[in-house]
Amino acid sequence: MSYRKARIVVVGGGAAGIAAARRLHDARVDYLLVEARARLGGRAVTFQAGGYPLDLGCGWFHSADRNPWPQIAQAQGRAIDRSPPPWQRQSYEAGFPIADQKAFLAAGEAFRARMERADLTERDRPAADFLAPADRWNPLLNAVSTYVSGTELARVSARDLLNYEDDDVNWRAPDGYGAVVTAHGAGLNAVLDCRAEKIEWGVTPLKLQTSRGSIECDAVIVSLPTDVIAARPELFDPLLPEKTEAAGGLPLGLADKLFLSLLRPEEFEKDSRIFGHIDRAATAIYHMRPFARPLIECYFGGACAQDLETSGEGAFFEFARDELVGVLGSDFASRIAPLPMHLWRQDPYARGSYSCALPHRAGDRRRLAEPVEGRLFFAGEACSLHSFSTAHGAYFSGIDAADAYLREAR
Repeated sequence: MSYRKARIVVVGGGAAGIAAARRLHDARVDYLLVEARARLGGRAVTFQAGGYPLDLGCGWFHSADRNPWPQIAQAQGRAIDRSPPPWQRQSYEAGFPIADQKAFLAAGEAFRARMERADLTERDRPAADFLAPADRWNPLLNAVSTYVSGTELARVSARDLLNYEDDDVNWRAPDGYGAVVTAHGAGLNAVLDCRAEKIEWGVTPLKLQTSRGSIECDAVIVSLPTDVIAARPELFDPLLPEKTEAAGGLPLGLADKLFLSLLRPEEFEKDSRIFGHIDRAATAIYHMRPFARPLIECYFGGACAQDLETSGEGAFFEFARDELVGVLGSDFASRIAPLPMHLWRQDPYARGSYSCALPHRAGDRRRLAEPVEGRLFFAGEACSLHSFSTAHGAYFSGIDAADAYLREAR
């Protein structure tokens, strides 16, 4: 590795690390971005398969009115699709009659209202506490939680869930969200295939030990997923138990995507959706014909996704095939075929999909983001108080970390 010194090193080349490095680049600071993978983008990755760009990580520009990534995408010359998302449309009626859809929507609104009425300022509670006892829609509300938070409601902080801010504007990039994030890192001073082994922050200059050698610097921005930080306390020397503990309170939930090719797709309205089951939490949701393409985007979350990952990609296809056949009939099995997917829990540089605060741990977001002695700065979607679990939350946290360093370095 040719880089042995830099004023500041950014560890982790996902959305947060790219945003931080871009900010430092524009400020004409001597920086270096190191990434353990052979690519930039982190949990934002667009994979070409079946003749289309497929987002195997983040896929939606949530809160698009204030999300910087659509503007970045347009500056890159990319198209933006502003069609309403499937969850803002009526679902497929087979197995889920309109009357039941309305009842489920009302149950979700009542669940949210009970949380909003509760006083959570002094005493946080699991979001599951606000389910109506024995309500028929509780399993499906738990299923939706696995798509939103990557885990079931019993493992989600109600306070944290209410802290999330969303303007209900959701757009997409036909070229892929991951492609947008990765392209934003083009031209940065970055070293790939470079795993951070230890950050020796108690010495001057600070020393970053990597799989490709040692780097001396004044400061480090750590933009690694929380499960990676929690699993590697030895990353910091001296140890930072408060950071390891905070990361442990913000574990990554799990959400995996499987795309299926679809024969005779015209039967389905584009960007419609199908629930596999409406009476259980262990079910997938199916986005039919995204961008009007002959595909199905299958979404699995929480314990369901975790169980399927133990058996590999084939288990996801079998699960999806069986659910779709149950809704659409046995002949449907011959119309679908799986495309390659990415198992996020098994990815050693992610260990999951996006963060959720455990009950009573919502404050760990602020604790994780707090700089250490003007030498260590932290970024990533888990550091965002109000836009966690998103690539735009990661972006803002990266900008905040870079700006905190720039103020410190004046």
